[in-house]
Amino acid sequence: MFNGQFVCKIDAKGRLALPAKLKAAIPSSNGNELYLRFGDEGCLALYTDQEFKSLYNQINGLSDRNELHRKIKRAFFNSLAVLEMDSAGRILIPKNFLEYANIDSEVYIQGIGKFIELWNPNTFKNEIEMDPKELSALLDSTLGEL
Repeated sequence: MFNGQFVCKIDAKGRLALPAKLKAAIPSSNGNELYLRFGDEGCLALYTDQEFKSLYNQINGLSDRNELHRKIKRAFFNSLAVLEMDSAGRILIPKNFLEYANIDSEVYIQGIGKFIELWNPNTFKNEIEMDPKELSALLDSTLGEL
């Protein structure tokens, strides 16, 4: 499970060193491959092999004979990259992915349970970060009282 928030640097070549806590949460059976895709609300979503396969199976299971399903599949596979983590725990993020998320030299990293989100720090702070009172009200209205 991925959790926690981190602010990290992206080097001039587009490499990101994953924080030790997140790197430690990657199962050893995963190997060095991670999957990156264009995420929701302008972030990047980073998956381990196991979590990506689950998502892949859902997308790949859509019908090739349904126009909406074909659009979803094309968009999904067009916004995907397989990344190799080097021995120093760094991943090279392709330039078009950095541009999509408007990430330059700094990245806000958020563990989201099954995957990791990478954000432009300003976008996260100004558009995504939620006031604790607002979060509490949303949890109450969504989950109800337990």
